[in-house]
Amino acid sequence: MTTSKRLLSAVLIAGLAVICGLAVTATQSQAAEVKYIVNKEPITSYDIQRRTAMLRLMQRGGNLRQIATDEMIEQTLRDQEVRRLRINISNQQVEAAYERFAKSNGMSVRQMDGILGQAGVTKDHFKGFIRSQMGWGQAVTARSSAGGRNIQDAVRNMMKDGEKPSTTEYILQQVILVVPERERRSILSRRKREAQTLRGKMSGCDTSRAVAATMLDVSIRDLGRVLEPELPPEWEKPVKAAGSGGATSTIETERGVEFLLICSTRQASDDRVAQLLYQQEQAAGGENQQDALSKTYTAELREKAQIIAR
Repeated sequence: MTTSKRLLSAVLIAGLAVICGLAVTATQSQAAEVKYIVNKEPITSYDIQRRTAMLRLMQRGGNLRQIATDEMIEQTLRDQEVRRLRINISNQQVEAAYERFAKSNGMSVRQMDGILGQAGVTKDHFKGFIRSQMGWGQAVTARSSAGGRNIQDAVRNMMKDGEKPSTTEYILQQVILVVPERERRSILSRRKREAQTLRGKMSGCDTSRAVAATMLDVSIRDLGRVLEPELPPEWEKPVKAAGSGGATSTIETERGVEFLLICSTRQASDDRVAQLLYQQEQAAGGENQQDALSKTYTAELREKAQIIAR
């Protein structure tokens, strides 16, 4: 099970514990002592205590304090490398990831804060973990790209049999029935019905704007050429199901109610297609490779580091 899935399960378990009235006691932080110095950067007993609480939520076995100690040393090394590479993870990115995590568990941010606080993890520690994971992911990707083949090599390899790979190319329009946030609760259902009516009237991209003009607050955007591997996950199945000249099913977004028009399709075969298919191929089998590279990279950092136990 991946770390993110273990954490997802852990937060759900913690939430159930709170709902059912089971006491999840957070150890009160005592005066923090410096336990390790990693390249002149301290790791305190409080840092280790909070990571131990997080591991407990994740239902990890073994000597949790030792595991927490090792994780905090490795996280410190990784964070130092991220800073060296000048990779910046903004506060907005961290807050957005934290909010998505809470929402995926059916909780508000305040509820998430409370669960982590009661468990002894604290929101600050968990956000620090998120920031570290995001930054390290970028560092590992950069390391992988630096050591891998460039796109010209990839294209040449994929064309070695004399034929470029191909994929479907879509010309798309995006139709948005705008729903202002302040009116969302009162008009969303009506806008969904209007979207279905509008879909039925659309017979192609050439006349879409004229049809849309018959209805208030409808926006149409030309998305242009989109290759199949570039389709966002939420649109991939609807676009394929609609086919050339059709309209996708509707979805709710932060902008309102949307659907796509498929203006035309064709089979495309060029260097851009070869690049995308190569990247897709790498991603499909790349998780284990990335994990292995992450471990090797971390071991290298640890070997070069000055780690002093206090």
